[in-house]
Amino acid sequence: MSHSMPLRRVTAIAMVAALSYAVFTFLQIKLPLPGGGATSLHLGNAVCVLGALVLGGFSGGLGGAIGMTIGDLLDPVYIVTAPKTFVLKLCIGLVTGFVAHRLGHIDTCADRRHVLRWAALAAAAGLLFNVVADPLVGYAYNRFLLGRSAAEVALVWNVASTSLNAAASAVVSVAAYMALRPVLGRLHLNPPARAHAG
Repeated sequence: MSHSMPLRRVTAIAMVAALSYAVFTFLQIKLPLPGGGATSLHLGNAVCVLGALVLGGFSGGLGGAIGMTIGDLLDPVYIVTAPKTFVLKLCIGLVTGFVAHRLGHIDTCADRRHVLRWAALAAAAGLLFNVVADPLVGYAYNRFLLGRSAAEVALVWNVASTSLNAAASAVVSVAAYMALRPVLGRLHLNPPARAHAG
């Protein structure tokens, strides 16, 4: 048995990466911050969460992390924050995937209400992690690694934009997952569903 990642999963990760890059890069509203840098309103995290719901935490998070990190690397304003982006977006996927698949077992459940409830909880958990971690890590990054002034002001703006992004991303990712789930089942991209007891 080969220990390499199956080609279909690699392709799926690449598709999540491409979609997250496109959404983050072309559908964002950039907000310059005092002292340098910027924050933005975007739905890149929605793609990361959707990837985790469909593919599992690591694969979905990796796809989202790759896509948004590439977006950072190709943007002169965000290039210095690319390492932070990769780690945080991967963690969004890991948290979302853990709640959705390890706790909620959404990939093997036929009960739509159960799946919706756990997909929403998983999205909320992954994005809540980001609401807390992104501004705090961003503050430390700006203050201590980049030596930027006005890091405290940037922290307030980051909290606001991250919270708005999280709310929008939660709604979009769960709605997209619930819409895609029947299609994924017909394409045999989900494991066989079983009835959920309780």
